[in-house]
Amino acid sequence: MAETVIKSDTPMQKPKVPTQILAMHGQSQYDGASTHLSYVNPDAPKGGSIKVAAIGTFDTLNPYSLKGQAPENMNLIYDRLMRRIWDEPFTMVPLIAQSIDVPDDRSSITFHLNPKARFHDGSAITSSDVLFSFETLKEHGRPNMRQIYRLVEKVETADELTISFTLGQTYDRETVMILALMPVLSKKWWQARDFDSTTLEPPLTNGPYRIKEIEQGRTITYERVNDYWAKDLLANKGQYNFDTITYNYFRDDTIALESFKKGDLDLRREWDISKWQSAYEGMSADMIKRSIQHNRPERAHGFIFNLRRKPFDDINVRKALSLAFDEDWISKNLFHGEFKRINSFFPNSVLATPDAPKEGANATMREKLRSADALLKTSGWIIEDGKRVHKDTKEPMHIEILLSSIQEEKIALTYKRPLERLGVTVDIRMADSATFQKRKNVYDYDFLTHYWQNSLSPGTEQMLYWSCAAADRQAGFNYAGICSKEIDNFAQKIADAKTYEELTLYAHLIDQAGLSEHIFVPFFYKGVDYIAHRKNLASPDNTPVYGMVLESWWMEPEAQR
Repeated sequence: MAETVIKSDTPMQKPKVPTQILAMHGQSQYDGASTHLSYVNPDAPKGGSIKVAAIGTFDTLNPYSLKGQAPENMNLIYDRLMRRIWDEPFTMVPLIAQSIDVPDDRSSITFHLNPKARFHDGSAITSSDVLFSFETLKEHGRPNMRQIYRLVEKVETADELTISFTLGQTYDRETVMILALMPVLSKKWWQARDFDSTTLEPPLTNGPYRIKEIEQGRTITYERVNDYWAKDLLANKGQYNFDTITYNYFRDDTIALESFKKGDLDLRREWDISKWQSAYEGMSADMIKRSIQHNRPERAHGFIFNLRRKPFDDINVRKALSLAFDEDWISKNLFHGEFKRINSFFPNSVLATPDAPKEGANATMREKLRSADALLKTSGWIIEDGKRVHKDTKEPMHIEILLSSIQEEKIALTYKRPLERLGVTVDIRMADSATFQKRKNVYDYDFLTHYWQNSLSPGTEQMLYWSCAAADRQAGFNYAGICSKEIDNFAQKIADAKTYEELTLYAHLIDQAGLSEHIFVPFFYKGVDYIAHRKNLASPDNTPVYGMVLESWWMEPEAQR
């Protein structure tokens, strides 16, 4: 447990001059003289309102508690100590923290708060709010927050604008970066409330937007804060331009698309290539479609095996079931031959292992099913009366594929056919968002259709994805339940990499080791963002490496009249 020291005069190990920019590796292109980011229009006009779709529902306005489902994009109302930027792998620029002190070994970090920082009621943001946020999120926050914040050994608040965190022995170089991403809560507002309960009372916040109105589970509208104290900082200049942003909730994506085509919504991000190719016919005449290239890692999306359950703890079974995926047919008929097969946990990036081996490459589907049959028989799964059963127990091989979206169902139905040719009984279960979340949190599934999302600077989250410690931690991200000392070792070292070359090496090693375990049946990726929107919406000419940033868009002035 972290020791808290109030108004300590104990000197911290620190560089001679406080810095404003914190990069994970190397030097940032920005410095204290920079006025705006490369991917924004610093003169973008303010004004206008947009509506976008969200799928599912929400029942709480606290995005940091495990209880309930929060609305989309609550980041709009919460400021953090520093803000991440999207044209470098992992770089933080000042926000609530005006400057920082970090020693070369990154064993501590001191935040010097901006004296102008304010909550929306005009009250000052102080070190006591930061301390309260740290202690609250360490005990009641999301699992990734709890894990990182517990690496802090001591907290010192020298005065109202200075707070220092000293790390324990198990920290890595990324730990100070994650601490800089801490959202700052209002101690005055939260201390009399139960943080661990769902709430629909709009909290006191401090971001570029505040909550204007909600209709529980159906609509939330954020309004721009006109007197937002940080609007001209490097992190914000030219961004957060719309007066209001409304998220309308829909039961499923098909209904949301129809609403967009009718003109009820202003912008839509499309993930389904089949819909992109054919489902936008008849959309409102003032809408346009755009394909925007990016260089960020795509989602490692697919059917994830639950290794906690038999027979998926057997690698031969996983290999066999992976071979039954008809890649060529699915690519041609569902993705129009435009997508690439995922063959990495970091697809579409330099972090992907070059030329990673692929099971059954260049084999016909018939040949792959023969290989799958042989692997299953090796593990004792034989055919009797047309059904795949275990030779000793006569227990049939029965699997359930848990889904959360209609677009995944098409892939599952196609996958079901060759599995049944192998004698495997398959049930496809489409779950609503609440049921899917609940079952995912307690690992109640055979196959889960889900994904891992990586950045260009993978780090501490790799332990959450792959470590033995995370395998049985509820509501975690080790969806497969993989437990490998080799992968544990690579995942632990990646966050402490001192150069980007070293980080890339560990990413490749994680890739190679993870792929060799066959923990998921990967889908496909595209490498572009598909965006449809009203013609009166505009975006900067420069797209950052991570892709489109909606916060940098604006509405043309004539459309606001």
